[in-house]
Amino acid sequence: MTGSLAVRQDVVLTPDPRRVILKLFVPGEDAALVRTRARALIARVARLDEEETGRLLRDTFDRFGARHRDLDGTFHHHYDLVRHRAARAWDLSPAARLLVGAYFSHEYAVEAAALCNPSMVTHPDQSGLGDGQVRVAISLRQIGEGHRSSIGFATAVLGPGRQLAVADRSGPLVVGQRARVRHRRDLLVAGLAEEDCDNEVTATVLDALPDRYDEGTFERVLGELPPDLLSRSTGPDTLEHVRRTNAASYATTFPTDTALHQRVLWPAVPAESNGMEDARFIRFTDESGPVYRATYTAYDGRHIATRALASSDLRRFESTPMRGPGIRNKGVALFPRTVGGRHLALCRADGETLGLTCLDGENRWQEPVPLHAPRDSWELIQVGNCGSPIETDAGWLVLTHGVGPMRRYAIGALLLDLHRPERVLARLPGALLSPDEADRDGYVPNVVYSCGGLVHAGELWLPYGASDARIGLATVPVAALIGAMVRSPPRPAAQAAE
Repeated sequence: MTGSLAVRQDVVLTPDPRRVILKLFVPGEDAALVRTRARALIARVARLDEEETGRLLRDTFDRFGARHRDLDGTFHHHYDLVRHRAARAWDLSPAARLLVGAYFSHEYAVEAAALCNPSMVTHPDQSGLGDGQVRVAISLRQIGEGHRSSIGFATAVLGPGRQLAVADRSGPLVVGQRARVRHRRDLLVAGLAEEDCDNEVTATVLDALPDRYDEGTFERVLGELPPDLLSRSTGPDTLEHVRRTNAASYATTFPTDTALHQRVLWPAVPAESNGMEDARFIRFTDESGPVYRATYTAYDGRHIATRALASSDLRRFESTPMRGPGIRNKGVALFPRTVGGRHLALCRADGETLGLTCLDGENRWQEPVPLHAPRDSWELIQVGNCGSPIETDAGWLVLTHGVGPMRRYAIGALLLDLHRPERVLARLPGALLSPDEADRDGYVPNVVYSCGGLVHAGELWLPYGASDARIGLATVPVAALIGAMVRSPPRPAAQAAE
């Protein structure tokens, strides 16, 4: 009954194996028994004569120069990373050093395996548009070799009406570069508390740090610790713990002349070394003005962790860990503004129930209030969100996901009270969008899943991943969607207070 509300549009984004980045390649590191072959390789390159070295360089630049930005600079950087392996590095000519860098480089196709789980927000650039149009930024989960995920982007223009135009995604990709970051003392406090690291060393460090500080201030505070604290048996381990917790926050930036679709957020800290998954972007507004925020799942190959992104322009991003019992699992989605002075988020802390969590004064997300548990046949395995709540006159519109037989994912909807989001006002009696025959086959079959849409001109625009193989887009009139919901009975007073 409800499936007819959603209209699938014709535009589809598919994985493009030509979208590649350059990465460091060290021969031997991918072997079962790691044995770097770097020294021998550099020695073989050094034995090439000048003519052969020049020919190989010219051929490499002819083949790859148009596919990458600053190939020369990347080769120099990769040479610098391995030059300690050279027996006589000072004897290598500039051309030989550049060629060594080429041999220690390889292309990685960021979306060769899959493209999925998009979210959509208004673009920072709204120039040059006609009546009834809005430019949007679409975040993408890109999956490449080894099932490693990164965050990419596309740009599109919505309207007028249900028209949709996705901008060209060609051109060399750029991985963000680490940038200076102003660390937050409250995040360091929350991180150390969560890891139960509380002793005289941590107390002294935290007392000496200002609310915001840079790396220089941090190192100065550590360097001024009293010797009688450092000489304790726990001193060195505590210092290492403090450094590691502080380093979990970082900033990355892109050149001003890169287009949004050329930017790639690539894993930059150990917690996300095996992937950055399912970014849920919002345009958050408070008294200081609008800022882009997102949550994503970091994966290190064994453990998952929820992290947050913040950006004023989608060019510079700050990444920080999130703490507390409310973010124990995947699928955290921030509200786009505070509600009653509270910072809120949707979550699925127990792995199967959609909940609501609140940020406390110590930057920890509190134990969640349950909103919706598995109930109907199409969602009996688990439920969660499909992006951040969307504010409407009727309430907070929450797109949900449910998992049913054969691990089949479908999308549903709830409506929460605008002022008391703990209260569920209504729910859609069935799935809004389910895998059809065109959606069911792919990298992960039988899945439709979104990380967030937006409302434009009374229409909900919902980008979704189809079986992790491609990205489609559906539209739904907001009034019709809310009108199709059934009211939820009020919870008993005792239950509502829990």
